[in-house]
Amino acid sequence: MKNQKSDQLPAGWHKAFYTLWLGCFITGMGYSMTMPFISLFISDIGNYSKLQINLYSGLAFAMTFIAQAIVSPYWGSLADSKGRKLMCMRASGVMALTITLTGFAPNAIYIIVMRFIQGSFSGYINNATALMAGETPHQRSGWVMSQMMTAGTAGNLVGPLLGGGLSSFFGNWLGGAWGYRIPFFITGFLMFIVFLGTSFLVHEDFTPISREKMKPMGEIMKSLPSVKLIILMFVTTMLVQSSTMSIDPIVSLYVKSMMPNSSDVAFVAGVVAATPGLGTLIAASKIGHKMDEIGPLRVLRIGLMIGFILFIPMALTNNPWVLAALRFLLGIASAGMLPAAQTVLTLNTPSESFGRIFSYNQSFQAVGSVLGALMGSAISGFSNYATVFWITGFTLLLNFILVIIFAWGISYRDR
Repeated sequence: MKNQKSDQLPAGWHKAFYTLWLGCFITGMGYSMTMPFISLFISDIGNYSKLQINLYSGLAFAMTFIAQAIVSPYWGSLADSKGRKLMCMRASGVMALTITLTGFAPNAIYIIVMRFIQGSFSGYINNATALMAGETPHQRSGWVMSQMMTAGTAGNLVGPLLGGGLSSFFGNWLGGAWGYRIPFFITGFLMFIVFLGTSFLVHEDFTPISREKMKPMGEIMKSLPSVKLIILMFVTTMLVQSSTMSIDPIVSLYVKSMMPNSSDVAFVAGVVAATPGLGTLIAASKIGHKMDEIGPLRVLRIGLMIGFILFIPMALTNNPWVLAALRFLLGIASAGMLPAAQTVLTLNTPSESFGRIFSYNQSFQAVGSVLGALMGSAISGFSNYATVFWITGFTLLLNFILVIIFAWGISYRDR
């Protein structure tokens, strides 16, 4: 695969882009269709105590990210030698199988094992993004990275609504745990469609590289224009993902504390949880174009600072609708964080190393997911919900300071 230096898109680019975008959308939708209801599923298939349900649910959530963090570098190396398309096929094919099998789960341990296997073979969105990064002219990289992020975000928005509706419908119709099993079967089928689409509709301009000819990762890092900048983007990905995940586990509880006597807590909490994704979805395209105009590092700095500022009133408000509005604005700012970091990686990494660099970035993102969820749960348990917002905001401020210090004066490709 070669980096595109002209502004011309290669033949078949649009077909590959739309196929991979849809694949990322279904991957994001499939995850959010099933994960929000995993604790209810576990409680229905076994006689577990409240502590066991919480523990097993937490393990089922964390196992995927732990597996990703461990295995991603290996898959990244394979992607650089065999191609990103093959990795997308591997991820979607195994996800179709493991998600379907999870629907037949007889107990919680089975679910946890399946989630670990799924995480070990995951990486569709990561490899689809790396594939499009290599096929896209640099002048359009910002917009493409934003659009690829939008796909997963849109899927995450639709998933809970679809999963909740399917669970209720089939639960009333079939009874028992089947209401929670059916979404797994539907998701598995959709991932199989993604596997077929990726196999037959995506063309990758890639020449396989023998293992003997592949540069070691240490040599690649030394040859980069700025190793410091690449590592900084890894850390940025981890901290931004951590700031996102720290809020997710406690949003509904925070909303409940604001309206203790209301019967609409679930609905309002769903709105509050969904608004960041809606903001990102609306703003991603425009911010992507702006990124191509002024450079991803500038957009990243602005996004981090706005994110930090928004967390201050979030920690102070006692109105869930104000919280929802602020989180909508945070979603807009988020459209300038992770896509900007990915764009910096794209512009400062040789094409033959995309797979490994993006896989390491995925590992840092997975670590951020685990750290964020643990941080949010622990802080809210030992202190209060507002403290989670304060500390998360200062995490983004720390990230902003790191970008200012370590990216200042560095020789890099920012446009």
